[in-house]
Amino acid sequence: MKLHVLTRKEELDDQRLPGKVVVVLDVLFATTSIAAVLAAGASEVVPALDGDAARSVAAGRPPGSFVLAGELGAETLPGFANPTPLALLQLPLRGRALVYSTTNGTVALGKAAGAARVYAAALVNGAAVVDHVVRTGRGETVLLACSGSAGAFNLEDFYGAGHLVSRFTRAVEGCELSDAARAARLLHDGADALACLSQGRVGRLMLERGLAGEVEYAARRDLLEVVPELVGGRLVAAPR
Repeated sequence: MKLHVLTRKEELDDQRLPGKVVVVLDVLFATTSIAAVLAAGASEVVPALDGDAARSVAAGRPPGSFVLAGELGAETLPGFANPTPLALLQLPLRGRALVYSTTNGTVALGKAAGAARVYAAALVNGAAVVDHVVRTGRGETVLLACSGSAGAFNLEDFYGAGHLVSRFTRAVEGCELSDAARAARLLHDGADALACLSQGRVGRLMLERGLAGEVEYAARRDLLEVVPELVGGRLVAAPR
């Protein structure tokens, strides 16, 4: 198995994706939220490119069958629910779809759609995603795609990628790692999760807004067993 880490979603544009596995990370908070709501019983998550695309998806669904949530530039979109994980878990999502738009994570998922398989991962479900990819894999190259933040590198996604690399190398003997994958593993293995999430630019912004509980939740490793897989443009829990 070959592992490579992409540090920003924009790097997906230069990749030949057919035949590869892509695991998208947006730890604060899109992929953490996606894992949380699917684990809590949401039927699916429909990732939208932007608010207008999300509204279009919602307009084609029966009222009461979905929750619309999203942000742009870390500001909740007008008429949308707060997109952070703990806030979403307070909503009646069991059996309903989440129509979801974020600045980085849902855009990264859209960019990854041409891959053989696409998953959403975060610290909260890292072990489950790695176990699933290893169990169902056929020796493909795995791209761990950090969403980043508005075109820039961010600390929390790179740390999350390191968590996955660490898990992969323990599960698969002889993993071939790119330098970026090695760097992510070194960061993860030598640093505390909550410290990394709190010290990055996005984490500091979230703490300033009083969202310490959300950041603490996102820093919990291997809490959930759910594996969100992109199937036909929607994320569903992969069979165990």
